[in-house]
Amino acid sequence: MRARRKALLLMAAVLLMLLAYAFAASNTVPNTHAGDGNGQVVGYTVSNVHYTLLTSDPSKIDAVTFDLDASAGSGSVYAALSADGSSWTWSSACTNSGGNTWTCDFSPDQDVYPVQYLRVVATD
Repeated sequence: MRARRKALLLMAAVLLMLLAYAFAASNTVPNTHAGDGNGQVVGYTVSNVHYTLLTSDPSKIDAVTFDLDASAGSGSVYAALSADGSSWTWSSACTNSGGNTWTCDFSPDQDVYPVQYLRVVATD
C-alpha cells in the first residue's frame, strides 16, 4: 500500500510538472512596426521643358523632356498634353534621362496644334 501511495504521489508530481511546463511555454513573435505620423505633401517645380517634334512630320509632338526640382521614383513620372485643360492625352511612364531630367514619349504622337497645356504628375 505504501509503494502504491508513493507511486501515486510521484505520478501526481510528474503531472504537475508537465502542466507547469505547458503553461510556461511561450510563442515567439517577431518585432514589428506600427505607427502614425504626418508630413507635408509638396509639389515639384517643372523647368527646362523641351518638346521633340517628329522628324518626318514636325506638326506632331513625339516626346517632352523636362527637369524636376527634386528626385522622383522610377515609373512614377507621367506627362499629359491637352487642348482645353480637361481632356488629357497621357504619355507612357517617363524615363529618367539622368539626374532629375525626365523624357516622356507620346504614342501616338500628338498634334502640336491645338495643344495648350502640359501636365506633369510625379511621386518620389
